[in-house]
Amino acid sequence: MTSHAFDERGLDHCPFMPVFGPPQVMFERGSGTELWDVDGNRYLDFLSGIAVVSLGHANPVIAAAVADQAGRLLHVSNFFANPVATAAAVGINDLLREASGQDGQVFFANSGAEANECALKLARKHGGRGRHVVVSALGSFHGRTLAALAATGQPTKHEPFHPMPEGFHHVPWGDLDELRSKVDGTVAAVLIEPVQGEGGVNAAPDGYLQGIRELCDEVGALMIVDEIQTGMGRTGRWFGFEHAGVAPDVVTLAKALGNGMPIGACWARRDVAAVFEPGDHGSTYSGTAIATAAVNAVIAEMRRLDAPGLAATKGARLRGALEALPGVTSVRGLGLLLAAELDGHEAPAVYRRLLADGLITNAISPTALRLAPPLTVTDDELDEAVALIGKALS
Repeated sequence: MTSHAFDERGLDHCPFMPVFGPPQVMFERGSGTELWDVDGNRYLDFLSGIAVVSLGHANPVIAAAVADQAGRLLHVSNFFANPVATAAAVGINDLLREASGQDGQVFFANSGAEANECALKLARKHGGRGRHVVVSALGSFHGRTLAALAATGQPTKHEPFHPMPEGFHHVPWGDLDELRSKVDGTVAAVLIEPVQGEGGVNAAPDGYLQGIRELCDEVGALMIVDEIQTGMGRTGRWFGFEHAGVAPDVVTLAKALGNGMPIGACWARRDVAAVFEPGDHGSTYSGTAIATAAVNAVIAEMRRLDAPGLAATKGARLRGALEALPGVTSVRGLGLLLAAELDGHEAPAVYRRLLADGLITNAISPTALRLAPPLTVTDDELDEAVALIGKALS
């Protein structure tokens, strides 16, 4: 069934740099959870463009908002304001104020890595000279720019690019004692994911985020929470940190924020954001009208649908069905960000079988599949996907 994007000869003349490997399929249209390739084959997308299209492909509300904005105003420089970006910043701050009890300010970027770059610079400026170290967890993923990559706790990803930027330390995931041994007066911030997405869909252990919050308060460091994959309802709450009842100082967002439009955001508590001055940071496309029109539509539609409630309900159904499959030993994660641990199967091989049968997943480790369908996925689609996984495992 698989429709390859390039045949063997075409790969030799592929117009793209080879950073993603050979494209497996070429898609031309989508609707909700469904995608169709150039040969007309139908697929169920249980990856959502890596947790991006949380409201589904070609969502009519988002499409209408973007189309309308495209006929009005695409972009003006940041010498000026526009009402679309202003409303989006207010909308993000409203969500985070409801979740954390704190008022803040927003910087718009073009991606999750850039949102984290903003957070890292903010932490260094807040810490001051001599207090620039950022501590993060092994297995984490924070982006592929040099600083975000340095913060990423995956040494194999660092290897081709040494020397890496200095001032980044990594500690074992979930180990508060080891974290405490590394956090001292040189540390500006602790950067953490509520669920390690690329690291294997590992949810923070009980008490972990609370312990980080307490430690940061003790030493005066910032707690930065990377919600790029977990934010906007994916885990069954608006933000992953809400499961722990903590209030971060800085939160980074992207992915589902634009439902496919390229945009990221760094939110910081107002007194933390105040350390930035004109010229300290920037981006030509920060808060461009066309991308923030999508943000406004996403927030409104997610509020209307109760996106966190959808993720919690659908996630429970998917988890239960996966746990009942022979060949699945356990299911981990939160909401609709799940990983199925397999017994006696290599996840990459299962991924390929599923793709051939029309189900898009992700081999997040040698033995586990990641599933992150749109929050709007139907019960029938959940059942169809689980049946395909059962077939592949049999």
